[in-house]
Amino acid sequence: MCGGEGTRLRPLTFERPKPCIPIVNRPSIEHLVAHLSNLGFRDIVITLGYMGTAIEEALGDGSLSGTTITYVREKTKLGTAGSVKNAQKYLDGSDFLVVGGDHVTDLNVLDFYRAHKKEKAAISIGLISIDDPCEYGIAEIDVSYTIKRFKEKPAPGEIFSNLASTGMYVCSPEIFDHIPSGEKFDFARDLFPHLMETNHPIKGWLARGNWTDVGSPHSLRQAERWMLAGMATTTINGDLSMRGSHIRGPVELGDSVSLGRNSRIIGPVAIGAGSMIGDNVLVGPYTSIGEKCILRNNVKIFSSSLYNRVICGANTTISGSIIDNDTHVGDHCSIENDTVIGPRVVLRNTVIVHSKTRIWPEVVVPEGTVVKEHLLNEKFDARCEGS
Repeated sequence: MCGGEGTRLRPLTFERPKPCIPIVNRPSIEHLVAHLSNLGFRDIVITLGYMGTAIEEALGDGSLSGTTITYVREKTKLGTAGSVKNAQKYLDGSDFLVVGGDHVTDLNVLDFYRAHKKEKAAISIGLISIDDPCEYGIAEIDVSYTIKRFKEKPAPGEIFSNLASTGMYVCSPEIFDHIPSGEKFDFARDLFPHLMETNHPIKGWLARGNWTDVGSPHSLRQAERWMLAGMATTTINGDLSMRGSHIRGPVELGDSVSLGRNSRIIGPVAIGAGSMIGDNVLVGPYTSIGEKCILRNNVKIFSSSLYNRVICGANTTISGSIIDNDTHVGDHCSIENDTVIGPRVVLRNTVIVHSKTRIWPEVVVPEGTVVKEHLLNEKFDARCEGS
């Protein structure tokens, strides 16, 4: 399911759909499709909404991942269950797995699929224990994994379980009899209550492993950290120019990367093709740097994501932040933790950006500014809540 606008991740989703946000320099949905393919799910149907063409361009026909991909477009917003109903002709006749296109996970959903087929339930919900489930649907199960209660986004006093729905479901074709055609209809808000009221069994599957729906900048950084932590070796994909630098892997280097004198790369780190790193630069663990980026002398970057063609001026420090394409950060700047900077932003010299701050695309921040709140651009929607 790839229909949402990703408003909670703005400014990263003004010019790309959420499944195309880079994680370790690849659209996140590429990681998801590769994971499903490795588990044996080779026939994939993708429901498209907001900026769906970008997803088609990223995945093509699926042949590069060993899959066959069919795309189904929504003319109007149909909700989660409604979008699956819209693709019924490609799914009818056998049980099928439903996954959000923004999910990043290493869960063994093949075990999930097999467990569902044994239970013969109308639908099974993937559940995972979570510290703060108030932003998710929660479920109460019995010893046979039958779901007894389900509550979407519970308020304080309603949190009867910390088992949160992952938004991954295995469905039997009979669910189509309970989803109206051409209407907005959601799994959690509409279908689950209806099935429980009409005594159709819903089962839970207890997931073990990593999962996030990339619903916030923090969860996006967490997902990239998982991916980087999974790197086992150092890989050099082409030419590398080094002058007295030090690399401690695992590190993935694209073609034509250059490292200046006395710079240090401490993995896990990924650096895209054509990026240039100056002298005395320190790139710390859990960092990804995109293609054709420039890090000038004495830059320090820790646990951050720089997308393509980002320029960082001399003596600048970036910590735990995300910086989108074509942004220029000046000299002697400090970008604090959990900051998100949109594309084509210009930060003049000696700018300080406080933590948990977002800067909208194409904003120019004057020299010496201390940014303490979101900086918006009237050319772009100001909302960052919702889907």
